[in-house]
Amino acid sequence: METKRITSKEIIAHLAEKFPACFTVEGPVKPLKVGIFQELAQALAEDDKVSKTQLRQALRHYTSSWRYLKSIKEGAQRVNLSGEEIEAIDAEQASFAAKTLKESQEKFANKKPQDKKENKAYKGTKPAEKGSTTKASKAKFKAVKAKKAPAKKPVKLNKVEANALSAGMKVMVQVGNSPLDATITEVAGKDVSVQLTSGMVVKTQADKIFTK
Repeated sequence: METKRITSKEIIAHLAEKFPACFTVEGPVKPLKVGIFQELAQALAEDDKVSKTQLRQALRHYTSSWRYLKSIKEGAQRVNLSGEEIEAIDAEQASFAAKTLKESQEKFANKKPQDKKENKAYKGTKPAEKGSTTKASKAKFKAVKAKKAPAKKPVKLNKVEANALSAGMKVMVQVGNSPLDATITEVAGKDVSVQLTSGMVVKTQADKIFTK
């Protein structure tokens, strides 16, 4: 199989075969240690099947999947390539993963066409039943809202020169309106790949990287 044609799915299957205690193609997923990319890159340095770019893309695909995000629960243990438990997931990481999962699921649901038959079935619903459903939804929303972590004080961020960035460096990365803790996995000019505390690997620009 030519390296340039291998898919992320095939790479994940390859990783599951080489590191079965860490990766899996089906069933429950184990949260990965922060910085797993560097460990993988070293372990596969002589493997001509997978390039670093393909590995990064596959890892991003793996950590963005619903089944992986569902595994990011507070107290769950992150593992290394040997399946050894390295560190526990904290409330902030679990909350971010849950938020990412919800947004992904909502985005997917919005792409699906509405089921007309299902809509017709609800036309005869009594007002009282609608009201009870609304109350249940509000109660659920309040319960989820109550679980959110208390707001943190703003953190003063300092910009970092692009030539000062290096792999393994602990930084803050601007994602949307919120800066998040991350570890740099690779620097290629102004392009910087980082791994968030949730385990997700994202690609950003040097001007989005800060230190506390």
